[in-house]
Amino acid sequence: MASQPRNNIGSVEEPFLSAADLAQATRTHIQGQWEISSRKLPISRAAAIDELTERITIPVPEMIFGDNQVALRHLPSGWAIRFDAGDALDEVDKTGQGLLQVAYAREWASSREMGSVEGIRDVRPYDWSYTTPYKGTEHVVGELDRGGSQSTTATTEAPAANGILPPPPPPPPPPTAPPATSSPSSSAPFRLTSCTTTTSLPLDLLRRRDPIVFNDDVILYESELDDNGISVLRVKVRAMPQRLLLLSRFYLRLDNVLVRVRDTRVYVDFETNEVLREYTAREDSFENVRRTLAERRGLRADAVMVALRDANLVADLLPITQNSMERLDLRRFLR
Repeated sequence: MASQPRNNIGSVEEPFLSAADLAQATRTHIQGQWEISSRKLPISRAAAIDELTERITIPVPEMIFGDNQVALRHLPSGWAIRFDAGDALDEVDKTGQGLLQVAYAREWASSREMGSVEGIRDVRPYDWSYTTPYKGTEHVVGELDRGGSQSTTATTEAPAANGILPPPPPPPPPPTAPPATSSPSSSAPFRLTSCTTTTSLPLDLLRRRDPIVFNDDVILYESELDDNGISVLRVKVRAMPQRLLLLSRFYLRLDNVLVRVRDTRVYVDFETNEVLREYTAREDSFENVRRTLAERRGLRADAVMVALRDANLVADLLPITQNSMERLDLRRFLR
């Protein structure tokens, strides 16, 4: 088979993709005041992997899709949220000193050959399961500064025209003069904030058989943990005429040790401009999940192992260890 030309977007000879290449690979859909974008490209090249490793200071998983991304943007306000591998991996524990992580590492290593044990002790002083509490990279915008200089997250730049947020630039220099005063209501930044009045997403609305106007399933990274399980982060987005649901799910199955799920759901109501973000952490021992699948679902041993490969089949079986809800109200921009 003939090799692709060097300047082709799919060529392995290209160390980095250009902005034009990324824009060409990006799918974009406009629904009301909202722009939904997704991008799926092959596994990152060696140069891009080296750059990402230097940035996050830990080795990356063996399958890293550094150019993949899902983003939502509210056009009138400029508020946006994106999901990408680099920011997700940057939130992985880099110390390896968390008590739960160390305990699991020892338990896992105790059943392996000495080479694996030494590998964990000497080579992996970080969370080698790549568990991340990542809830997306939010672009916070102040009403007086739509360019985003009031952003309090890693993203301080204005979103690109194609809806995909580029990597953050260096921080701007401090202002030489104080900003003009304004009323609190007009200067309050647009950001997701903790919400106690809303405790769950509107599942009844999401269960409706509404037509799908945009959907995608984007993988950000995956590791097989030296053939001892799986660690994967992927983002699914589904937009209907009146609402949208985005699910970012981290799934960890460490054989004979534990099963872990970290879910971030972003719900957007196109008619009210309300945004909800729900974060749920679930976890249980591998043995408890295996037993539940066998006893409660009536699965045989071989079917249990098949089910454990699919996060959708086991997530609801895991006890919830953490749950939070955040909300953003953008109704002021409705016409």
